[in-house]
Amino acid sequence: MFVRTDALAIEDSLVRLRHALHRQPELGLDLPRTQRAVLDALAGLPLEITTGKRLTSVTAVLRGGLPGPAVLLRGDMDALPVREDSAVPYASEVPGRMHACGHDLHTAGLVGAARLLAARRAELAGDVVFMFQPGEEGMGGARLMIEEGVLDAAGSRVVAAYALHVTSAVLPAGTAAVRPGPVLAASDEVSVRVVGAGGHGSSPHSAKDPVPAVCEMVTALQTMVTRTVDIFDPAVVTVGSLHAGSAGNVIPESAEFTATVRSFSDAAQARVRSAFERTVHGIAAAHGLTACVDYRENYPVTVNDPAEAAFALRTARGVLGATRVFEAPRPMAGSEDFSYVLREVPGAYVGLGACPSGSDPSAAPMNHSPQAVYDDSAVVDAAVLLAGLAAGRLREAAGKSAGEPSPERS
Repeated sequence: MFVRTDALAIEDSLVRLRHALHRQPELGLDLPRTQRAVLDALAGLPLEITTGKRLTSVTAVLRGGLPGPAVLLRGDMDALPVREDSAVPYASEVPGRMHACGHDLHTAGLVGAARLLAARRAELAGDVVFMFQPGEEGMGGARLMIEEGVLDAAGSRVVAAYALHVTSAVLPAGTAAVRPGPVLAASDEVSVRVVGAGGHGSSPHSAKDPVPAVCEMVTALQTMVTRTVDIFDPAVVTVGSLHAGSAGNVIPESAEFTATVRSFSDAAQARVRSAFERTVHGIAAAHGLTACVDYRENYPVTVNDPAEAAFALRTARGVLGATRVFEAPRPMAGSEDFSYVLREVPGAYVGLGACPSGSDPSAAPMNHSPQAVYDDSAVVDAAVLLAGLAAGRLREAAGKSAGEPSPERS
């Protein structure tokens, strides 16, 4: 239904929108400038638009000209607290904030998909819900939008949902990757505080030193993973910060560390959590100390429905070209709150290359880097791919129900 030339006709306006968003990045759940830009970009299209109550989301429904189910397309809109060092002419004008993860491309691409689909509204056998989401970067904006009814915005539960994510490295611009099953990891955040009794560094026997206990915990957690987790259902535990004391001759009263835990199944996530807490409390007890563990399960595993992943692979090959699309051999350990959507309805999450032309994807700065740069051409790929997924899924649904009586759309 869609080819790249459809999106090339609106490329200039989509790139301008992307650059405007990039210059004015916003964080978290409150993105008033971004929301306004999206609403302006959608103005004049035949959409039913609502905005969020607890976050500055935009939900737009396009009613197709023929009866059928509804599908959902998601684009996240928030930036990161990163000071940009990319040297692009449209670099962030807000100190300490940057679209380092490419969500400006996601937003502009979803606007492009809305325009492409609206232009062929009469051919659509069903409805499309456009989910413009704040707060993907750790704030759980997708979960909040689900609670506010985005999956039922068309009047009935969407039958499928799709999202994509650009990458500034790994994949060359214009290529795409998708796989069935787990595609991104569950993400947990853990804070541990170990409490003992302070004292003089010359007399450790008269204190309860938390420092060696914390050091033992950090190394024991690595062994715990190798002895607890099935290598074919892996997990990662990384301690990213550790703090204790203020002077070399003072035994501190407490020591603290924080860690991230990644896993690829609910079973592995539960197993690692239990083993993590058991390890920390056991070592603390062995040293005569107490440990407080704050274990926060952030995002669940992002799991692509096998049938929807196969459909997304076919569609991507059709709109981008067969040689530019492949099945990813393994998941990545990043996390994504589109996982909440895929827990409610079947769908697929697709990786889209945006490494600038002339750069080596294996050496280019990765997403979240202050030097990350994304090729503008990805906005066209994103628009045509998202539009193709929605239109193709509705077309397949109509084909499956052919011959069955359907009510006329009023």
